[in-house]
Amino acid sequence: MKALVAVKRVIDYNVKVRVKADNSGVDLSNTKMSINPFCEIAVEEAVRLKEAGVVDEVIVASIGPKEAQEQIRAALALGADRGILVQTDDKAYPLQVAKILKGIAEQEGTDLILLGKQAIDDDNNQTGQMLAALMGIGQGTFASEVKVEGDKVNVTREIDGGLQTVALPLPAVITTDLRLNEPRYAKLPNIMKAKKKPLDEKTPADFGVDMASKQEIVKVTPPAERSAGVKVGSVDELIDKLKNEAKVL
Repeated sequence: MKALVAVKRVIDYNVKVRVKADNSGVDLSNTKMSINPFCEIAVEEAVRLKEAGVVDEVIVASIGPKEAQEQIRAALALGADRGILVQTDDKAYPLQVAKILKGIAEQEGTDLILLGKQAIDDDNNQTGQMLAALMGIGQGTFASEVKVEGDKVNVTREIDGGLQTVALPLPAVITTDLRLNEPRYAKLPNIMKAKKKPLDEKTPADFGVDMASKQEIVKVTPPAERSAGVKVGSVDELIDKLKNEAKVL
C-alpha cells in the first residue's frame, strides 16, 4: 500500500506576518518558512501507518518554488521515503493543487492520500474535498483517528455535534485535524539520511494544469491594532459600557 502526503510551504506559525509597504501582498523576505502544521500531522500519520506495517511506502509531494525542497526534505527526515516537487513560481490555488495531486496519485497508484485540513496562510480548507471529488473517491475530513482495516479505512472526524466515524473504501482522501497526533522531532541522523532520499522534480504542465490565476489581489492590509483595555469601578459601570459603548447588550 502506498500513501501520498501533500505538504505546503508556509510562513512558520511562530513568525509575525509582515505586509509589504505597497500593500501588494505578504513580505516573505528573510522570513522563516516551514511545513504547514496540519500537513506535518498528515506526514506523521502516514509514517505511523508505515511503522505499523499498514503502509509500504510514503510519498511526499509539494507544489511551489524550488525552495519547497526544504519542506520535502523535512518530511523525509520524519520518515517519508521519497519526494516529488512540482515546481512553479506561480501561486497555486486549491483547484490547481487538487488537479496536480490527482495526477500524482494516479501515476503512483496510491491507496491513501493524506492532506492537512487547511493551510495556515490562506485557510481555504478546500483542496482535500476538491481532490476527492475529482478522483471520484471517498473522503474523511477533519480526522482525529485513522484505522485501516483491509481494503477500507475508518476515519473518526470532528463535527459540530461531537465525533462521527465514516468507513471508506480505498483509495480514499483524508484531511488531518490537530488532535490526530503529535508530530515527532526529526533526529540528526534522519536529517542527514533525508538528504540522500530520492526527490523528483516535475512541472504543472506535466499534469496538464494551467497555473494562470483567475483571481486578482487588490490590496492586503494587516488587521487593525486593538485598543487598550479599560478598568471599570463597578458592575453597573461595566453593564453601562457593554450596553452603550460596546453595544453587545
